[in-house]
Amino acid sequence: MSWAIHSHSADSSDFKAQSSVGRNVQDANMLLEAGILQQKNHDLEGADRTYRRVLELDPQNKYAWYNLGVIAHGDGRAVDARVAYDKALKVDPAFPPALFNEALLLEPSDPDRAAGLLKRVIADNPKAGTAYLHLGRIWEQKNRDDKAAAEFRRAIATDPSLRSQVPKEFR
Repeated sequence: MSWAIHSHSADSSDFKAQSSVGRNVQDANMLLEAGILQQKNHDLEGADRTYRRVLELDPQNKYAWYNLGVIAHGDGRAVDARVAYDKALKVDPAFPPALFNEALLLEPSDPDRAAGLLKRVIADNPKAGTAYLHLGRIWEQKNRDDKAAAEFRRAIATDPSLRSQVPKEFR
């Protein structure tokens, strides 16, 4: 029966540790909302600081990692953006926004890897028109016009507003 005996202080410290983690996540979520508002108001430096504070409280917050990636991506810091997107994907390997944005970063330099990421986005959301559009562009660059045409058709079928972004020869 000794296995069932716990000291009061051990139970109390376990509760405090769990309570502290819960509080950190709750505080992180509140800060995340503030960071999103800063980002919407174009205070990117403030949003960057806020997201980093979120990650101090909750290092597994995929949204903070993702938004840091978006900020870096917008600033032209591709390496920093990839690092942030990769960290978001370590937390959630199927996180569509991070998959898509990383694919956009990789499209010029590693089109095969970008295509793989785009296919994962499409597998999660078959109505992801912009993913089909970018996949079509990758096939077009590889001179695989048959595959490019199929992806462009899917893009337009899922989102007719993308028609103007499809190369003329594939419309």
